[in-house]
Amino acid sequence: MSHNIFQHASVIAKELSESVQQVDAGQIEELIGRIMKSGAIFLAGGGRSGLMIRAFAMRLMQVGFKVHIVGDTVTPAIGAHDLLLIGSGSGETQGLVSMARKAKEIGSAVVVITVRPESIIGKLSDAIVQLPGTTKEQNQDILVTVQPMASLFEQSMLIVLDAVILRLMEKSKLRSDQMFSLHANLE
Repeated sequence: MSHNIFQHASVIAKELSESVQQVDAGQIEELIGRIMKSGAIFLAGGGRSGLMIRAFAMRLMQVGFKVHIVGDTVTPAIGAHDLLLIGSGSGETQGLVSMARKAKEIGSAVVVITVRPESIIGKLSDAIVQLPGTTKEQNQDILVTVQPMASLFEQSMLIVLDAVILRLMEKSKLRSDQMFSLHANLE
């Protein structure tokens, strides 16, 4: 039984390795530049994509950025010097489309991490990070992964965003042990 688990895990790791190698480094550097020049970073995503975005928000905060999760009760208003970062495989999730439109009206920068740069959110965005993968809506016949729904996209997003954190740490000459001063201490 456990032998199958290791086979599945090995296939997933191989898919992830192949996926992240297809990411455009220029798109990543654009995201990093926008993060570094933003007053505050607002992050949004639905479902599992939202969980990956929250993991990234936590690390951004620990690196020292001003970070807010859209929808939390203590999230303030976004401003013209802020960044809205959306994680959406399809780029068509209605609530996220509305957020992107509102942010653009205010003058905020919008960046989307997506499978589909031609999506509504992609067209509204100032920058795009395209990740390979599938969205939950895609037909089973065209899947490039053995994993269900948008798992490869979500996992790739987590890995790529963890790499962004390492790059931000390099740029700010921050070591991992220095980040503990911002780690939660009421746990």
